[in-house]
Amino acid sequence: MSIHIENLSYSYKGQLGNTLSDINLKIEAGSTIGLFGPNGAGKTTLMHLMTGILKNNNGTITLFGSKVGARHKQTNNLFGFVPQDFSFYQELSPIENLQFFGTFYGLSKQKIAQRTEELLTVFGLTEVSKKPVSTFSGGMKRKVNLAIGIIHQPKIIFLDEPTVGVDVQSRCAIIDYIKKLNKQGATLVYTSHQLSEAEDICEKIVLINEGKIIAFEDISTLLAKHNEKNLENLFLKLSKETISNV
Repeated sequence: MSIHIENLSYSYKGQLGNTLSDINLKIEAGSTIGLFGPNGAGKTTLMHLMTGILKNNNGTITLFGSKVGARHKQTNNLFGFVPQDFSFYQELSPIENLQFFGTFYGLSKQKIAQRTEELLTVFGLTEVSKKPVSTFSGGMKRKVNLAIGIIHQPKIIFLDEPTVGVDVQSRCAIIDYIKKLNKQGATLVYTSHQLSEAEDICEKIVLINEGKIIAFEDISTLLAKHNEKNLENLFLKLSKETISNV
């Protein structure tokens, strides 16, 4: 089991009620999971809890049996996080950023050099590898963001809107490499407003509405069960049913 969440609830300081309530989830190793919901549903909060950015109020989260929140280096190295906001130093080059974060994850100089060369080649950044990232286009910055999150070859990769605001060519390059990582055994937890993109990447989806999981199944099973042709229609249907039953 790559991710196991039990009886998780969370509320922000001063908040009335919970952002997340009674979340229980088991994600098998090597799975590709899409995490979806309307704005404010709690999906980003859940991702931040799974990565230890936020500390849970109640319940437990474990990654391959290691408890999240203790901030142990061993636990942190199990996963990579690719946030929606850029997580690099704008004034540094791709090489300098990868060297810095590779060192943070405890990689040897030889491993950092090897992974840096590999990732720059994969994402077509070799020719601009020594230029400040601040001069890059949005698509190029997304590639650097992804490279940083996976330089240490994590077993679990959390991807929060990894292709937002990028051109079609960059999106294809990012999605293709994400799929390759999954084929190599990495568990992917992915969130995006691009539901058609999710259908291409994910095996299962977790639908969250008003802080609660309203569905967690294979995409094909969910579509057939609710007689819908795509995720967008399914999501709208399930969200409306949940709200009407409140």
